[in-house]
Amino acid sequence: MSFELETAANRESLRRVAIDPVSRVEGHGKVTLLLDEAGHVREARLHIVEFRGFEKFIQGRPYWEVPVMVQRLCGICPVSHHLAAAKALDPVVGALTITPTAEKIRRLMHYGQVLQSHALHFFHLSSPDLLFGFESPVQQRNIVGVAGAYPEVARQGVLLRKFGQEVIRITAGKRVHGTGAIPGGVNKSLTAAERDELLQDADQMIQWSRDAVHLARRLHETNGSLYDEFGLFRSHLFSIVRADGALDLYDGSLRLRDARGQIVLDHLPCADYATHITEEVKPWSYMKLPFITELGAARGWYKVGPLARVQNCDFIPSPLAELERQAFVAHGEGEPIHAPLAYHWARMIEMLHAAEVIRSLLDDPDLLSDNRLAEGPRQREGVGIIEAPRGTLIHHYRVGDDDLVSYCNLIVSTTHNNQAMNEAVRQVARRYLDGRQLTEGLLNHIEVAIRAFDPCLSCATHALGKMPLAVELVNADGSLVDSATSGG
Repeated sequence: MSFELETAANRESLRRVAIDPVSRVEGHGKVTLLLDEAGHVREARLHIVEFRGFEKFIQGRPYWEVPVMVQRLCGICPVSHHLAAAKALDPVVGALTITPTAEKIRRLMHYGQVLQSHALHFFHLSSPDLLFGFESPVQQRNIVGVAGAYPEVARQGVLLRKFGQEVIRITAGKRVHGTGAIPGGVNKSLTAAERDELLQDADQMIQWSRDAVHLARRLHETNGSLYDEFGLFRSHLFSIVRADGALDLYDGSLRLRDARGQIVLDHLPCADYATHITEEVKPWSYMKLPFITELGAARGWYKVGPLARVQNCDFIPSPLAELERQAFVAHGEGEPIHAPLAYHWARMIEMLHAAEVIRSLLDDPDLLSDNRLAEGPRQREGVGIIEAPRGTLIHHYRVGDDDLVSYCNLIVSTTHNNQAMNEAVRQVARRYLDGRQLTEGLLNHIEVAIRAFDPCLSCATHALGKMPLAVELVNADGSLVDSATSGG
């Protein structure tokens, strides 16, 4: 990774700082800062430098291959793509309503995915920053350091994720890139033995998830203004909600709140998403910047994911998570919470909700039924929207008379959050890097802000190997001003 300072082309008075790539996130990206002569940050951008062509090479493939193919976008949240694609293609086989068994098995699969992904992000990727501090020794600031200093926290994080992965294995066929969901339903039911296997640990997962909520809440409240103000910016909140306004991560209609918490758009059918969302293209990134069409690019961008969902819904339909949501909302004292670090607290509330939903579903006899598939008059187009761990995920397909995909549009969760992450980077850079001597800890502040969103920058698997950081500040004449290193 390099951190380079030089005169920017066409901006003679500004100097450029590049962090390339950003580490400890999913996918590949970099951050550039433009500084004036006094070292103040005038511009900050998060660039996505990896190109993925799924929207094009999915065209021409038989529609029934798509739910398995598109999940190769990601090794961390493949279930989300798998289910969004299956939902989008249900109408193609005429399944405007799938069977109760199919829906409940898909829900079980999805909530297992949410649980394991939230556990992975909080305990493995973010807890080192939160438990040790943003500027703690880099040798300590990792999951091994957490295991040494907080062994029970690390143990619970590992076992929570393992349980979520087992839910996925039992419902999808394997832990990563399974085949359980198909257009029209699912291809397997649970056996009584599989259900009983999950029931053995389900209550413990609820307790550990509740402990994780309390840990995240305690960290936020203990750190007071640091967490409340770190990277702070305000924006709209966007997600799907159930018909009665409840949090629903599998199905619902679209809702938008403004920065003050007032509902702007509500009960928007998922099939009409393209009427309300415009995807703006910028020359400096492969990731688009969506905004609400009615509001325009300047005012219509928004946040998605746990922080948006927990505040966009009217209530959470599981008792323990709802109690925690109420405590979370009370922290805002009548205003929506916009602090990026509050994502972690909201994320753990969702993990608790997922554990409660899984426990409830395991008592449902429909999971053992063979009534798995539905069909009817076929259609040639479908939209599937699901709340992936990182936020709202949209899959849209058209299928020709030859059963081949003729059109594909994907708006992944992190794409929705693109502008929001750029704002967080800008705020942190201005507050912590302005005129300061570079240290590894200061650089980590920018990455902490990005990691709060749990981004999957290209919705791709992790890169192999280490991601070292070497930073140099160089004057326009080439002389070295400062340097810092980490990782390696």
